[in-house]
Amino acid sequence: MKYFLLIIYFLLIGCSTKEYVTKVYNTPYATTPTKKPYSINGQMYFPMNSVNIGWTQRGIASWYGPDFHGRYTSNGEIYNMYAYTAAHKTLPMNTIVKVTNLNNNKSVIVRINDRGPFIKGRIIDLSYAAGKKIGLDVTGTAPVIIKVIGFKGKNYVTGFKVQIGAFINKNGAIVLSNRYKNLGYNTAVLKIGRFYKVYITGFKTYNEAKKFMIENKISGFIIGD
Repeated sequence: MKYFLLIIYFLLIGCSTKEYVTKVYNTPYATTPTKKPYSINGQMYFPMNSVNIGWTQRGIASWYGPDFHGRYTSNGEIYNMYAYTAAHKTLPMNTIVKVTNLNNNKSVIVRINDRGPFIKGRIIDLSYAAGKKIGLDVTGTAPVIIKVIGFKGKNYVTGFKVQIGAFINKNGAIVLSNRYKNLGYNTAVLKIGRFYKVYITGFKTYNEAKKFMIENKISGFIIGD
């Protein structure tokens, strides 16, 4: 009986370990280091410790979606194909980049939270939502230019903001703010007088804010800092 119980114990340990490994290492990028040099298919990559605002790169963009939705990204987040995120081989995690499709001039702003793509010539792998916004859901890939515009948690562009709502109840303002937080710009809830006002912030110019409102079908008005 003692040996039988030991066998059962080791079988259970083996099963739980297998389940954990499957859960953690179930995307192409999940085991990729986020900061240290790493090798994929014999190719060495050296993640940047920092990058300057305005840094650019040209190459081919692709997208990844349903097969990886709900799984882990390289930095340990859960991949959400409807969020505006992307994989890049060397940019620091949480770098905010603007990606412009050079075939149609459509742009999208994404946050780097994954590593890849590891296919020759490709420089960035966009989430499904981000890829769709610039037409990759139709073409699959496209030549792009990516530009670093900031970092998560920082106001990476300044100048103009769009007021999208005003509430007496703070909870309503927070709900509205959360609805727009994945569009690449910061959102803010400020109490002004008796109202909680909701803003999308960080536009460099009036025209940039106006274009953003049109593309995302957002009602509101633009305020200059």
